[in-house]
Amino acid sequence: MSLSERVFCGELTPDDAGRRVLLAGWVDAFRDHGGLLFIHLRDRSGIIQVVFNPDVTPADVCRQAASLRAEYCIAVGGEVRQRLAGTENPNIGTGGIEVLVAELTVLSTADPLPFAISDKAMTAGAPSSGADSVAEDLRLQYRYLDLRRPAMRDNLVARHRIFQCVRQFLDSRGFVEVETPVLTASTPEGARDYLVPSRVHQQSFYALPQSPQLFKQLLMIGGMERYFQLARCFRDEDLRPNRQPEFTQLDIEASFIDEEFLYELVEELAVRMFAVGGITLSRPFPRMTWAEAMDTTGSDRPDLRFGLRFVDVTEVFSQTGYAIFRQILQRRGFIKGLNIKGQSERLSKNVLQNEYAREIAPSFGAKGMTWMRAEHGQLESNIVQFFSHGELEELRRRFDVADGDVLIMVADPSYATVTSALGQLRLHLANRLNLIPPGSFCPVWVTEFPLFEATEEGSVTSSHHPFTAPDRTDFDPRNIEELLTLRSRAYDLVMNGEELGGGSIRISDRELQRRVFAALGLGEEEVRERFGFFLRAFDFGAPPHGGLALGMDRTVSMILQTPSIREVIAFPKNRSAACPLTGAPSAVKREQLAELGLLNLGGHGVLPGTAEKENRIDRVSWVSRVGVAPEERAMMEEALMEAEELAALAAENAGEEEPAYGVAPVANRTRPGTEEKRSPLSEGGRLLKSAPAVKGGYFKVANILE
Repeated sequence: MSLSERVFCGELTPDDAGRRVLLAGWVDAFRDHGGLLFIHLRDRSGIIQVVFNPDVTPADVCRQAASLRAEYCIAVGGEVRQRLAGTENPNIGTGGIEVLVAELTVLSTADPLPFAISDKAMTAGAPSSGADSVAEDLRLQYRYLDLRRPAMRDNLVARHRIFQCVRQFLDSRGFVEVETPVLTASTPEGARDYLVPSRVHQQSFYALPQSPQLFKQLLMIGGMERYFQLARCFRDEDLRPNRQPEFTQLDIEASFIDEEFLYELVEELAVRMFAVGGITLSRPFPRMTWAEAMDTTGSDRPDLRFGLRFVDVTEVFSQTGYAIFRQILQRRGFIKGLNIKGQSERLSKNVLQNEYAREIAPSFGAKGMTWMRAEHGQLESNIVQFFSHGELEELRRRFDVADGDVLIMVADPSYATVTSALGQLRLHLANRLNLIPPGSFCPVWVTEFPLFEATEEGSVTSSHHPFTAPDRTDFDPRNIEELLTLRSRAYDLVMNGEELGGGSIRISDRELQRRVFAALGLGEEEVRERFGFFLRAFDFGAPPHGGLALGMDRTVSMILQTPSIREVIAFPKNRSAACPLTGAPSAVKREQLAELGLLNLGGHGVLPGTAEKENRIDRVSWVSRVGVAPEERAMMEEALMEAEELAALAAENAGEEEPAYGVAPVANRTRPGTEEKRSPLSEGGRLLKSAPAVKGGYFKVANILE
C-alpha cells in the first residue's frame, strides 16, 4: 500500500464508480451490523463511507476492522461503488457512493476522546453530535482534536482563501508585501507593550510590535510607495471578549495619495473579501463624521442595521415646568431621545418603568430615564401631566410619532453621559425587540475624529497615534482649548457596530511632527530618545502618505458569522489571555532569569516576589499583597510563631480528634488609626475608566458561562 497513490475522500464522485482507490484519514464514526461494518472515513477534504463486507473483504481485514475506534488513523484500499437506492446519506457530500474495502492498514491508534469530534450523522435523519456543548477551555486544551472537526477545518480554509484574496487584489494594484521586524523598540501606541529581555544586551528589552506603524512609514520614505503586510501584532490590553493578545492585521500604506484613494481601495477589497463568504456589499460605503456618529448613535462604532437614531430635544424644554428637566438645563445639560416605532405592545408601562427606568438605564450610567407611549393620538406616561401641550406636540413632530410608538429620553448635565447611556439603550432595545435584520451587513466610514483628547491632568493625549495628520496646521501647541478643537485626517471602517480597522493620512512634514510632539508634552530629549531615528528620516524628503490596518481575525469572523474570533484562529488564547494547550504564560527557571540579567534588575534589589519569599513575614506580605510596616513586624513575627505552634499541635493530634472549626462573622478589618473612606479615584470616575462595562457603579465583568 503506497500512500503516494492516495486520493482525497471528498473528491470522489459517482463518476468514480468501479475505480480502485487508496484513502487515508481518521475514523469519524462506525456502525456494526452483525459483521457488516460501516465506517465514516474523514480527511481534510470531507467524509466518505467505507464498508467491510465479509462476503468480499478478506477475513483478516474484517477482524482487524472490528478493533477500530473513533479517531484511529487508517489507510484503506478498495473499489468505489454506488450506494443502493434508499441508502444514500444527504448529511455528507459523498452520500451517493461508498468504498468496498479490500485492504486496511492501521497507521496509529487513539485513546478515548475528551469530547466527541464527529458532527455528521451516518444515516439520513439521525441526530449529529458535534462539539457545541463542550466547554471552550477543554476545546482549546485539545485544540489539535478540535481542529479535526469539519466546522473548524472549514473556518481555517475560508480564512486562507480570504487571505489569498487580499494578496491577489493588492498585488494587482501594485502593492508589495514586505515583512517588518517583530523585535523592535518600545513606542507609545495606546496599549502596553509585550517586552522581550535581551541576553546579549543585559537589562535592555525589545518590544513586540503593536503595529508596524513606524516601519511602514519608513518604507514610504524609502520609496516603496505601496506596501502591505499580513502582520502579527501584540498588545497587552485589558481583556475583552473578542480580543486576543496576539492578532493578525492587514497593514496597508501608500505614498502620494489622499483619503479618497484609500476609501476606493479598501471598499473594493472589502467587497471581494466578503464575497468569499457569499456576502454581497453595496458600494459606495456611506460616510459619517465622528461628531454625527456620537450625536445620533452614542458610539464611534455605529451599528446602522436598524434605525433608532437620537433626536435632540433640548430646546423643546427650554421653558419647561418639569423640575428635573429644568434643573438639568440650568446646568447647561442635554436632553436626547429615540422613537421605538410600533413597539408599544411589547414595551408595557411596567417594563418601561420597572425594568428600563429603574434598572437598565441606571446600569448604563444614566441617572434617570423618561418614557412616553403614543396611544389614541396622545402621549401617555406617569409624568405626562408635567409637560405643556406645546411641548408634547413638538415632541410628536420631532420624533414623527404615530400610535404604537414609544419615546425614551435621557437628560443629564453631561453630554457624554446622555449619548453613552442612550447608545447602550439603543443596542439593548434593538436586540431585545429583534429589530436587527438577520444576515444584514452595513459598512460605514467614520471620519474626522478629534486629534487630541483631554486628560485629567489638564494636558492632551493622541486620540489615534501621534503620527496622524491634523485637519489644519496653524495651531498653537501650547493652547489646550485650541488643540481640543482640532480634527484628524483619520478614518475607521465600521461594520455592524464593530470596528474592522482604521487609519489616517500621516504627518509628512518634520516641523509639524515636532509641533504635535510638543502638544503632547514630549520634550526634545524624550522625542530624540524614542523617535530620533524616525524623525531623522524626515530630513531626507518624506512623501505625503497614508494608510490603514484591518483586523483580519475580526473581519474573517464577521464574514463567516462565527460567535467569536477564536473560532477562526488555529491556536487562540482564552478569555484570560492564557493558552490551555501549552500552559502559557508559565513560570521559568531562575537560571533563565539569571542568564537574562533579571534577578537583580537595575542593581537596586531584586524582582518582587523573589527575595521576599525567603523571609516568612515578607512572603506573607507578598502573597497577601498587604504591606507590613516596620513597627508591625514584631507583632507579625509573634503571630506567625503562634500559628506554627498551633499547626504543629494539630499535626500531632491528627487522626485522634475531629478538628474544631467555626464560622467567623463577616466584618471589615482595618488597622488602628485608619478609617474607611471612598477612594478619590472612584469619586472622580477614574477607577472604572478602563472597565469594559459598568453597572450600578461597579466594574462589570464578562459572564463566566455563555
